[in-house]
Amino acid sequence: MKDVLCVVLGGGRGTRLYPLTKERAKPAVPLFGKYRLIDIPVSNCLNSDFKKIYILTQFRSESLNKHISRTYKMEPFSKGFIEIMAAEQSWESPEGITDWFQGTADAVRRGLKHFNDPAIKYIMVLSGDQLYKMNFIELFRYHQDRKAEVTVACNLVKEKETSHFGIMGIDKNTRITKFVEKPDNLKEIEDIKIKQGKESYFLGSMGIYLFNKDVLIDLLKEEKKVDFGKEIIPDAIKSRSTHAYIFDGYWRDIGTIKTFYEENLSLTEPVPPLDMFDEEWQIFTRPRYLSPAKVENSCIEKSIIAEGAIIQSSKIEHSIIGLRLRVDNDAEVKDTVAMGCDYYQTMGEIEEDIKNGVPHLGIGKKCVIHKAILDKNVRIGDDVRILNKKGIENEDGSCYYIRDGIVVIPKNAVVPSGTVI
Repeated sequence: MKDVLCVVLGGGRGTRLYPLTKERAKPAVPLFGKYRLIDIPVSNCLNSDFKKIYILTQFRSESLNKHISRTYKMEPFSKGFIEIMAAEQSWESPEGITDWFQGTADAVRRGLKHFNDPAIKYIMVLSGDQLYKMNFIELFRYHQDRKAEVTVACNLVKEKETSHFGIMGIDKNTRITKFVEKPDNLKEIEDIKIKQGKESYFLGSMGIYLFNKDVLIDLLKEEKKVDFGKEIIPDAIKSRSTHAYIFDGYWRDIGTIKTFYEENLSLTEPVPPLDMFDEEWQIFTRPRYLSPAKVENSCIEKSIIAEGAIIQSSKIEHSIIGLRLRVDNDAEVKDTVAMGCDYYQTMGEIEEDIKNGVPHLGIGKKCVIHKAILDKNVRIGDDVRILNKKGIENEDGSCYYIRDGIVVIPKNAVVPSGTVI
């Protein structure tokens, strides 16, 4: 698909995923013990043979930039590319204001001057923080068959979820007739409800848009309109042939700590909703050439252990153990997402830490950790208890956060031996 340019939005603050976004952009958050969120949309593009990809970045982008540059290197004869397009200030901003991206549409508008290849006829806009597997060729053909100028991918969402999505109504030809961005009042969308048995559903925008390039340029001329969902798509419905592409596969927006936690652990199920074991539709990420995981005298149930992990005489249940993570003797890890480490410590460094009373990287001896997220490079001392026995929903501690009842140990945090959370 040489005439399609994919633009992946990767610059949001991700405030609802804090503290996982404390030191990185949302699409750079580690996933399933070895991937990053950004790997999902990029892999969908590559598997669909869409090989011209820009990733727009802005907030805390260093980790994301590093991952993209180290992971995705297109061979020169493919005429494809995967490139970072960083936010930039310029004198072209309205009223001479040199400001950063003000919204999703503003980010794409600022990049239009770089999308001037005459061979590009279509621009597909994607979110960098969603879980799904979609063949974009089918979306593209649908767009052409309908003679659409704008196509919005959508998914069925439940009534209780409507306030998080743009909700649309369609006619019998799937042309969008109504679009309400994140409705607060169900009365606004009562007339576009879809009944399936006893359940009520709505068509929710997936934040995936396919535009004819000339149409997108025209829609973005009004510089005060900065958001696709709130402004550009409602405008397109009024003046352009705008259709809905109904995607019936698995799709999740990773918007909160709770969703992130649940979707990670869903991969431990016997038949996970997102098939990461499909060799015909691979999820690509950075190759690290690590040794296989090493497990000694341990009990592991319904869990995923990433390469390079070292587990010694411990019990791991319904958890994800990430790259290079060391779990010491007699530890118990349950219902937990541990992201792993960026590097190994040598035995000399571990001995030096012990001598200085500092926990080594990973999980110490006799720890009990339930229902937690351990970000990268954490140091959990011996005899630590992370249990949240009081059932606290939200709290900020000295070396931890609690969100939606889930204890989050942030990146590079040190939890001293004997700590109880």
